[in-house]
Amino acid sequence: MTLGAARWQILCLILSGVVLAACSTQQPAKLSGIIIVDDESAVDPTYLPEQKTIAYYIRKLPDRDYVQSYGGEEHPRFWYSAAEALGAIGKPAVPALIERLDTTDSYELMLVVYALMLASQDPELLATTNGNYLRLDTVLIDDTNHENRRRARDWWQRHLHLWSES
Repeated sequence: MTLGAARWQILCLILSGVVLAACSTQQPAKLSGIIIVDDESAVDPTYLPEQKTIAYYIRKLPDRDYVQSYGGEEHPRFWYSAAEALGAIGKPAVPALIERLDTTDSYELMLVVYALMLASQDPELLATTNGNYLRLDTVLIDDTNHENRRRARDWWQRHLHLWSES
């Protein structure tokens, strides 16, 4: 064995040890898309079964701290993470969101209606509803919750049959 080959073997042995040591650590990997759950563990929702992902985000809707801000100090805007995620899931999230329309928490109701508006724009749904999605002509504030809830229920009644077929 030449000196060059021995160095490569040693380097490979060291790298193997580093990889094995990294695999045995207790800390979760820091990957994009990771969501912190209960301060101790991390879950990447893309690896959860869809219904568990939906349930996770439904539980997060009333959490006022489960937001991200953007736009800087002069023009702060909020990204309502759970509502956005449920909206991105689309059609499969709609029944769970409809169940939350009866919430007594006005903040949660605003986010439920917002998530429903987004989810109702799922391309699969738009194709079967002839482009009919939940349209909200009002701002999402406490004063408009009653009207937005009514619109959401009306939309659901018109399209409920789409879930009984699946």
